[in-house]
Amino acid sequence: MQYFNKLVGDRIYLSPRSLSDEEVEKFTEWMNDFQVTDYTGRSSEITTYIEEKEWLENSAKDTNNRNFNIVELNKNKLIGTIGLIKINWIKRSAILGIFIGDKDSRNNGYGTEAINMLLEYGFKYLNLHSIRLDLISINERAHKCYLKCGFKDTGYSREEMFLNGKYYDTLHMDILESEFKGDYIRNKNIK
Repeated sequence: MQYFNKLVGDRIYLSPRSLSDEEVEKFTEWMNDFQVTDYTGRSSEITTYIEEKEWLENSAKDTNNRNFNIVELNKNKLIGTIGLIKINWIKRSAILGIFIGDKDSRNNGYGTEAINMLLEYGFKYLNLHSIRLDLISINERAHKCYLKCGFKDTGYSREEMFLNGKYYDTLHMDILESEFKGDYIRNKNIK
């Protein structure tokens, strides 16, 4: 697969999606893996190659989305995805979504690095004021990661997510541009 290093960090880079056959195949594999979908709210779905390709193509055409592949820098290996979706250019807000699909790349800090780079891009290049997200309450690992990146808990919706025969709360979090600290994009020209 061919990637383009739009945002380069210390161990990963964020590349615009290429929508190659190999990439679509990898995303289809991940979207049928409970280890990924249990935390994205898509475990009840069956995702075919054609459906995933169509979803990725539609997402890429939407000018209110900025989606990236997460690629390991040294191996040039696709490990996940991250994006800002539903960007509201008037309210200067967006929703962050991320997952690390490659099982060997989980719990290695790649998600934290990707989030910090995307937050910097969102606040310092897209001029966003607020970035928010939702997560299922049992995803403690992600919750700790988001807190580490500067997100604040803003509330929850009770028993909103149904998974494996049980209901779980949905946690709501956000971060404001004034709360974001850091310099994570290594390939920018103007420092």
